[in-house]
Amino acid sequence: MVQSESKGHCQTCHQHTPKAPGKMSAPPTYSDLGKSAKDIFNKGFGYGILKLDVKTKSQNGVEFATSGSSNTDTGKSGGHLETKYKLSDLGLSFNQKWNTDNTLTAEITMEDQLAKGLKLGLDTSFVPNTGKKSAKLKTSYKRDFINAGCDLDFDMAGPTVHAAAVLGFEGWLAGYQLAFDTAKSTLTKNNFALGYKAGDFQLHSNVNDGTEFAGSIYQKVNSNLETAVNLAWTAGSNNTRFGIGAKYQLDKDASLSAKVNNTCLVGVGYTQTLRPGVKLTLSALIDGKSINGGGHKIGLGFELEA
Repeated sequence: MVQSESKGHCQTCHQHTPKAPGKMSAPPTYSDLGKSAKDIFNKGFGYGILKLDVKTKSQNGVEFATSGSSNTDTGKSGGHLETKYKLSDLGLSFNQKWNTDNTLTAEITMEDQLAKGLKLGLDTSFVPNTGKKSAKLKTSYKRDFINAGCDLDFDMAGPTVHAAAVLGFEGWLAGYQLAFDTAKSTLTKNNFALGYKAGDFQLHSNVNDGTEFAGSIYQKVNSNLETAVNLAWTAGSNNTRFGIGAKYQLDKDASLSAKVNNTCLVGVGYTQTLRPGVKLTLSALIDGKSINGGGHKIGLGFELEA
């Protein structure tokens, strides 16, 4: 009898235990505002380029990424080799990259060590052919309701300061981005952004330097279909640029993307996962104003990951 009472008492306590409050999330960075709509127009399209990407990972955790591409219009080929290594216990990550333009870059970052949400990084580059060197000190901080960052781009004449901040509250997002050239004491970038993000709907608008106005709308219609619309207008011009794009998930391994803009350029992309770690992308760009005049482009992408 005692055992029965104890058991019932435990169940009652469990039922009345208050739930932990929901965890807030930090807003995206300024460059990621409107990202869902941008992905609809950018991902799955690579016309005019033949590309091969290979990603592997060693037993000790070093990640290797090799990419090669050829431009079908110019015939120019290029590629890069990138290595990444993380020390999770210390919050450190190392990244080295070399490309066929003979540019060497190295980056080291430390995250969540000095303070929760704080990320520090040092990015350097070196061109052996010319001896040109550059360095950039990166800082970012993200917590509930705010995501801010400040980069210091070192230069012999004087450093350039890049800063951005995004505030978020109940789905509303507001951001500001600037770049200040200390050598000339000039504000070279002055951008504002405002948006709203819901579960299946996102709205984004921005003003760049007071002359470029743009906006986008993203909607996830259902589990298979995503759509997006973007608009852009430049002060002093009467032309409004706009585009409509959509992505449809045919099945778990294949998707179809399509977009069209006000100049009648139609882009079509097809992505197929042949097997785990093997992805094929086919894309084409069609000039709707000159169907028989040529100038259309095709692209092929192949990704391998092990």
